[in-house]
Amino acid sequence: MGKKLLILILIFLTSCDEQVDLIVYNADVFTSNDQSTSATAFAVKDGKFIYVGDESVMTKFSSSNIVNAEGLPIYPGFIDSHAHFYGLGFSNAQLDLKGTKSFDEIVEKVIEFDKVNNKKLIVGRGWDQNDWKVKSLPTNKLLNQAFPDKPVILERIDGHAYIVNDFALNLADINYSSKIDGGEFVKLNGKLTGVLVDNSMQLINNIIPEPTQEESIKALLSAQEMAFENGLTTVSEAGISRKQIELIDSLQKSGILKIKIYAMIENGPDVDYYLSQGPYKTDRLNVRSVKVLADGALGSRGASMIDEYSDKKGYYGLMITPADSIKSLAFKLAGTGFQLNTHAIGDNANRVVLNAYRDALFNYRDPRWRVEHAQILKEDDIELFNQKIIPSVQPTHATSDMYWLYDRIGMQRAKHAYAYQDLFEKSKVIAFGTDFPVEDINPIMTFYSATVRKDKDGYPEDGFQMENMINRTDALYAMTIFGAYANFEENEKGSIEVGKDADFIILDNDITKSLETRIPSTKVVATFVNGELVFNRRYN
Repeated sequence: MGKKLLILILIFLTSCDEQVDLIVYNADVFTSNDQSTSATAFAVKDGKFIYVGDESVMTKFSSSNIVNAEGLPIYPGFIDSHAHFYGLGFSNAQLDLKGTKSFDEIVEKVIEFDKVNNKKLIVGRGWDQNDWKVKSLPTNKLLNQAFPDKPVILERIDGHAYIVNDFALNLADINYSSKIDGGEFVKLNGKLTGVLVDNSMQLINNIIPEPTQEESIKALLSAQEMAFENGLTTVSEAGISRKQIELIDSLQKSGILKIKIYAMIENGPDVDYYLSQGPYKTDRLNVRSVKVLADGALGSRGASMIDEYSDKKGYYGLMITPADSIKSLAFKLAGTGFQLNTHAIGDNANRVVLNAYRDALFNYRDPRWRVEHAQILKEDDIELFNQKIIPSVQPTHATSDMYWLYDRIGMQRAKHAYAYQDLFEKSKVIAFGTDFPVEDINPIMTFYSATVRKDKDGYPEDGFQMENMINRTDALYAMTIFGAYANFEENEKGSIEVGKDADFIILDNDITKSLETRIPSTKVVATFVNGELVFNRRYN
């Protein structure tokens, strides 16, 4: 009798559903795994996918948290492989100058901002002279008239130039004779214009007070809210300090900051500290890379070019970090376990970086070093990309820059600009980012720009240099599993597979199949990190 009772108990136990934290069913799941396996349901326990399959999930598992996806598409959480998360949060509290059509309009906005906020120092960001009728860099004459006794610092949209008033110049001890390697103090008619490009901006940065911890926390939480609303679950932070990394770590450990961060250490004294400690990894933070700026930006003519700018004769841009310093840093990092991620926009900067990488990585099998932006390249230099070197690109740069690209560098050089398909074929992996707040944070526009090669208004009608478009499947990989791979995290995220972190998003439109005109209006319905609902428009 006892034996029969034992058998009945065993039958009862084995027929019981396993209790899990979350069940999602009736979905169209894009798994991003190697086999591109389709699925309609999955189960999550302890922050991980423990089952990915079909509707039998409802008989295999039980949960008090069940989501009917109502046939909507589900993707792995989007990974932004190049962004300025910390900077985004602070920009939300600054004067927004995006979309301004003249410098007169900018000054009017600064005056209105000052009336409302009355700050001791005014900081704004987002102007772009390429959007103006008169596309030349401004002078600070109107700023000086409006603000003779208060510093005003207005950052260009790409973060590579300031326009400041004379009060700020005086505070920073900048005069006509000031010089700095890798920077320019723009002059006109024998006077400073107030425009500072690249390394010259450092002198202005010295007069900007350090944010308080409270301000920093507020900025990070503001950026997190925007990221989750846009379906981002991991962000590669392109250049931050040890102090900022440690604040992020503490907020993540306290449960306040839930987003995952791949932190690139900004090139400087903090690099030696981390090299002595080794890579640092938690379930939400990964510190194993160094960010260095080779050159400036194309829009402010700071990108370092082999040939002169088409619209500025005799001018070749700027190397922010000299070639020998880049090579020295590359050899210093090779074999340490730390990845080198170098900003390179101009064809000269890209050539310098690619040659330094080639030499330093000769004896290393899987370094996954990255060229951030890889924007303008000579055709021969594209051949220097390989499976050791990952292009980390921002597709919306192509559709933003195309309006003035030919003016800057001419049509011949532009043939090998934003050459994403060519780069992908060489490296076999490509990682997508936005570079926010330089560009919009929305990864749907990243996808659209890469696959359709048009801006949000559908221009140009036939797409921009369509020979370098990325197909929709590969573009999704570039925002998920390729992004994870570029961060050495492909075994824990980037696809919806058993054993991986349950980071996923629900969209209201299947961007892999929809009409291209519908893609830009696609919205995130819900965002989940480790199975936790962190943003939603529909679910309780």
